[in-house]
Amino acid sequence: MSLVARLALSLPIIQAPMAGVQDAALAIAVGSAGGLGSLPAAMLTPAALSEQLERLAQAGRPCNVNFFAHTPPLPDAGREAAWRARLAPCYGEFGIDPASIPGGPGRQPFDAQAAALVERFRPAVVSFHFGLPDEALLARVRATGALILSSATTVDEARWLAARGVDAVIAQGLEAGGHRGMFLDDDVTTQVGTFALLPQIVAAVDCPVIAAGGIVTPEGVRAALALGADAVQAGTVYLCSDEAATTPLHRAALASDAARHTALTNLFSGRPARGIVNRFMREFGPLNENAPAFPLATAAVAPLRAAAEAQGRSDFTPLWCGQNPHCPARPAAAITRWLAGVESA
Repeated sequence: MSLVARLALSLPIIQAPMAGVQDAALAIAVGSAGGLGSLPAAMLTPAALSEQLERLAQAGRPCNVNFFAHTPPLPDAGREAAWRARLAPCYGEFGIDPASIPGGPGRQPFDAQAAALVERFRPAVVSFHFGLPDEALLARVRATGALILSSATTVDEARWLAARGVDAVIAQGLEAGGHRGMFLDDDVTTQVGTFALLPQIVAAVDCPVIAAGGIVTPEGVRAALALGADAVQAGTVYLCSDEAATTPLHRAALASDAARHTALTNLFSGRPARGIVNRFMREFGPLNENAPAFPLATAAVAPLRAAAEAQGRSDFTPLWCGQNPHCPARPAAAITRWLAGVESA
């Protein structure tokens, strides 16, 4: 049975979980239109996640709760100090003392506390980025009856996920905004576009496949479904929706000519993620081998981001965006129906 049928969705549209630019409001709006709304959990404390899950439960629609499944790296004081030394001119520009900047992981992987919240709220779907958690934690999710999804950026990753019993694979093409879900290899040359990756994954696994990356129109949705996708996951198209929490600076960048130039960068978090090229990416190179490992890189740039944003500048802000920057300023429910071809623009 297809994923759409199992969830009793009326539209084959999944809103991509987008940490930092949304809360439950966007997921609820997409669900109200008949799609599957998603909540990103990796940047939420257990208390905040519980509050958001309560809001989703009250809405009474199937929802997807997304977690990261990375292995936290060991802190490397030498690498961190060297990186902050490279950023010294930027700190000086804003009067920031590097010694005053605390460290911190920025994003937490799925753990026992998160599993307990899944057991308590029992969302219809639980999805993962960067692979899967260990089998004991995954078994706890399965026991709730939730469907389990995870992102694959290569055929090998899709096969790995299918072998571990996921209910659907998200084929994340290179066009996608935000973090690449790659987890078996860190070689970015393995990453390919959505409409090259999708049919290869469909042919390689027996479970449903969800297409993601650069799909922002009804024509793109139809093309993905024609290539064997069970549903389409869309993120960028929702960034300027009424219910998104995207900041005014980010919205302005999305509406500008700058949005036509995106690149993969590890500067903001330590892992490759696609965003609009800005000053930080130009001056330090979008992919810099000196950046701390994911997610430790977040700490060093956080005060620069805050200082620049206070001046109305997005020089150090991660402006996540896919390669097709179509972001209509409309209610998310209307965008969902339009994507599915049941409502005009």
